[in-house]
Amino acid sequence: MSVPLLTCPIRRAAARVAGVDSVAYAALLSLAILLVAGCGSDDETAASPGPGSLVVYSGRSDDLVGPIIEQFKDATGIDVKVKWGSTSEVALLILEEGDASPADVFFAQDPSGLAAVVDRLSTLPDDLLARVPDWARSPDGRWVGISGRARVVVYNTDRLDETDLPSSMEGFTDHKWKGRIGWPPSNGSFQAMVAAMRLMWGDERTRRWLQGIKANEPREYPKNTPLVAAAASGEIDVGFVNHYYLYRFIEKDGEGFGARNHHLADGGPGSIVLVAGAGILNTAKNSENAEKFLRFMLSMPSQQYFASTTFEYPLVGDVKTHGLLASLDEINNPSVDMASLEGLKETQAMLRDLGIIP
Repeated sequence: MSVPLLTCPIRRAAARVAGVDSVAYAALLSLAILLVAGCGSDDETAASPGPGSLVVYSGRSDDLVGPIIEQFKDATGIDVKVKWGSTSEVALLILEEGDASPADVFFAQDPSGLAAVVDRLSTLPDDLLARVPDWARSPDGRWVGISGRARVVVYNTDRLDETDLPSSMEGFTDHKWKGRIGWPPSNGSFQAMVAAMRLMWGDERTRRWLQGIKANEPREYPKNTPLVAAAASGEIDVGFVNHYYLYRFIEKDGEGFGARNHHLADGGPGSIVLVAGAGILNTAKNSENAEKFLRFMLSMPSQQYFASTTFEYPLVGDVKTHGLLASLDEINNPSVDMASLEGLKETQAMLRDLGIIP
């Protein structure tokens, strides 16, 4: 099959990858050709059966995963329709719709969202699950991790040096941080971190931490992006976020951007590496295309997209991370099975009981 250079969308994506040498680039292109026969000639496309459709319910935002979903659509010819929302909203919608849900794939921002609907997900093929480490997939094979996102403390570099920061999340309950903290309590990843706290610390200790932070009068933000911007502008001194938002700002604004990330040294829930993952609904009408979608997301070119474009951690071996990122080996990431971060409703109930979310 002959494919003109850079005419296929996945080729254009691979060509934009930073830091990939010519040998690796050629390997990526060869793999992409095998993965997406839809990038062949017009005659070949016309001779093949119709590619069909796919409905994705996404708890990940359009600006992060919209481009790679479009690449899948362009490469395969599959008619992809996406319903966007927060992970918790989408999970609740799937549960409410039940067997009548039109969704084929649930693409979640965090494992707690996947755990909330795990009974609605089908078992994935072993070879697909084997693409990622054991900790980044469901032990019963119902969902698979797509990318990794480390929890960090973002801090203002004009007001703080990294050595000024505590080594654990509990250090931020000290009264000296009053009025200086930002947090996004309605955000799915924040809630997944609280779920990790409940698992690692127990409910009583987690509740004390939440009460301690609340007593320090944190500024509330709807999501991570404005929180990181607030840290850079000096509106807050520190905030609790996922790592990759900072690097998107640095890419846009340059090295002079006024915030940086701090990886907590204690190996507690504040330094956990969460996974964004996906599963196929057991009521999916387009299950074959849904499996193609997951395989595409775990292909080398797509994993390189997450590493180089969204600054996330790839979960498939031999994919280069972005040079700005600390390696996963450098992060004191606690050993937590992602599938154990369930109890989304219980975590939200605790936050409501404390008056942190409505």
